[in-house]
Amino acid sequence: MRPAMFATVCLGLLAACEDAKVDPVTVQWMDWPAEVNAGQTFRARLVVSNVCALDAQFRAGASADQSAVTFAPSFLVSNDQIACLLATIAIDTAGTAPGLAAASARTYEMRASTLAFAFNAEGAKGLPVGTYGEVTVRPSGADRSRRNAGGYATLDTDSLGCVRVRPAGLYRPAAALVLENQPDTVGVSSAFVRGYIYDAPAPVCGETRVFHLVSRK
Repeated sequence: MRPAMFATVCLGLLAACEDAKVDPVTVQWMDWPAEVNAGQTFRARLVVSNVCALDAQFRAGASADQSAVTFAPSFLVSNDQIACLLATIAIDTAGTAPGLAAASARTYEMRASTLAFAFNAEGAKGLPVGTYGEVTVRPSGADRSRRNAGGYATLDTDSLGCVRVRPAGLYRPAAALVLENQPDTVGVSSAFVRGYIYDAPAPVCGETRVFHLVSRK
């Protein structure tokens, strides 16, 4: 059964949901517009841990309060058990954050369920929430040219010594971003990093779309 059909059955017939469950998942990586206009919803990219299920419907679980936007993602899945060989491969998806209030320019934290390298959080309850960075909210005139980013990352180094930052669990070549501050790589691999993605004024390793590292832990 396709995810959409599965969800319809669960919404329409409560008895059918006896064979369904909600699996919370962690956010391995998140990036979002560095600035947004007040009251406007915005999309955040979410790289989340995988689930082993034949049918799964993703829920971003977005909410907001006076200080932060929080994503608590999960999948609605069937109880069918399958052999899973892809538990360490993350899922690249997105969620919509609600519009945020701002009488003048101010910041909100961006938070999400997190658990270091817990690629499969099946059955987990009350996953811890971590802060991935901030979003600036302006009454108007937001600059959308830069995206803030945070999460667990690994490093790729090519034959020419160029370093790229790869969100944990994503393995396709296009998922890696050139690191703008190339010499600053100590402690980055397998760490929780924060930074921003933007078009650099000069190419780095032949590319202009780069990740600028701000912090790691």
